[in-house]
Amino acid sequence: MKRIILIFVLLFSCSIFSQEDAWVYFNAKPNAQTFFDNPITELSQRSLDRRIAQNIPLDIKDVPIFQSYIDQIMATNGIVVLAKSKWFNALHVQGAEETIRALTTLSFVERVDFANRTLNNPNRTAVVPKKIKKVNKTFETEVVFNYGNSANQIQMLNGHLLHQQNYTGAGKIIAVMDGGFPGVNTANTFSRLRDNNQILGGYDYVNRNPNFYTGISHGTLVLSTMGGFKDNQLVGTAPDASYYLFITEDGTNEWPLELSLWVEAAEEADRLGVDIITTSLGYTEFDNPAYNFTYEDMNGTSTFISKGLDIAFSRGMVCVNSAGNSGNDPWFYISAPADAINALAIGAVNAAGNYASFSSQGPSFDGRVKPDVVAQGQQSVLSSTTGNITTASGTSFSGPITAGMVACLWQALPNKTNTEIIQLVKESASIYNNPTSELGYGIPDFDLALNNALLAINNQSQDKFLFYPNPASDFISISTTSNLQSSTLMIWNPIGQIVLSEKLSNENTRVDISSLKSGVYLYKITNGAITQSGKIGKK
Repeated sequence: MKRIILIFVLLFSCSIFSQEDAWVYFNAKPNAQTFFDNPITELSQRSLDRRIAQNIPLDIKDVPIFQSYIDQIMATNGIVVLAKSKWFNALHVQGAEETIRALTTLSFVERVDFANRTLNNPNRTAVVPKKIKKVNKTFETEVVFNYGNSANQIQMLNGHLLHQQNYTGAGKIIAVMDGGFPGVNTANTFSRLRDNNQILGGYDYVNRNPNFYTGISHGTLVLSTMGGFKDNQLVGTAPDASYYLFITEDGTNEWPLELSLWVEAAEEADRLGVDIITTSLGYTEFDNPAYNFTYEDMNGTSTFISKGLDIAFSRGMVCVNSAGNSGNDPWFYISAPADAINALAIGAVNAAGNYASFSSQGPSFDGRVKPDVVAQGQQSVLSSTTGNITTASGTSFSGPITAGMVACLWQALPNKTNTEIIQLVKESASIYNNPTSELGYGIPDFDLALNNALLAINNQSQDKFLFYPNPASDFISISTTSNLQSSTLMIWNPIGQIVLSEKLSNENTRVDISSLKSGVYLYKITNGAITQSGKIGKK
């Protein structure tokens, strides 16, 4: 009997690994002009407004994949399409190696990248999958019941001082990428979110199902650190923010598809106008060891998910990512996508602010400071799926605790770009001038970050630009107490298209807007390091 079982296991293993995962990249987007003529068909107004506010133009990555390409790949015998990405102009497919390679004969296919990189690089040492290795999917969180309150994890960041000024995340949207959210629709700790319609929606990408109140409980615990509320027991760091809940993590398997599902969800977050993506996930090992990453891959530019995070950042979002829980393991480094160039990677400390030994360390392989900052991740206070207040440990919680405070800071500073917000957070941290591989720049002080930003704004207040008349008919005039020389004025219509761009000078302070249709337009004027945004009415 044992021999029969062994033979079955071997056959089952070979069957699984005979199917390869790969990304098929296309070489064009014939539908590009259709998108640029009417981007509101693909991106929400809130998404376009975020671009305008940060002076981010639409580009070819925003154009959807040409549907005919998708249809032809799906019609190929032996190929299963599992995910798609407009940012990469690519599909994640599964099939036999030879069948996938044959796709390169199609005129619109640029290249194929196999998840097993020995198939891409013949000089790379092959990894022979002798057995299926089940990767730990518990996220290394140890839960104990503790009915204390969550004051310490907020006060450590001076987040309570922002809350006292009514900066509680209102008006900001956070997308949570995780493995499931059971109990969010029933537990009393989330009733405040439900009653105020702050759960805006979500999706289960793993099962292609609109029911996101399912899956593993990890996402529920994560959400509670930001949006949970039980008087005198738990107050999340962003109790008044709104949330989208996306399941991108398969709770039973570790495979490359999860990287693609994350990117697909990030594209949806962009479309919906999300401000912040928080991810308490990290990838280094897979069930098939042929797909495993190396420390050399933690360079911000190698893995599909890390490259995807940087594209998300380039669309104007802040991407907060847990550093990982491998500090005590042979692999003690950060994981992907915490290694991404623009990820705000969060490590963990205990309640006293000391390094938590499980927290993954930096630097990235290319020598960048990682983690970026740290927050309480040891014995973090949170809610279970039934509404019980408990504690758990992991960068899974220091990450979203920080993400919630980022929402509060950005609410207080709505004219800042994502780059500026992240820099303010880093510069406020306790050891900014002497970062370490365990703590990065240290524990951020969000009150200091806010005050530093307000001080800089006050110092520039004398440089404010005045537009008049507003609304105007044919011309607007611009005045300022500073020098207009080398200033640039840009005006966008409500769907994010630039309708006017003009260089200004001390001799040219009058702008002709007679060609614009009646309505409200957004503007940004830039003069060196000084920028000002607002609205202009056209009669």
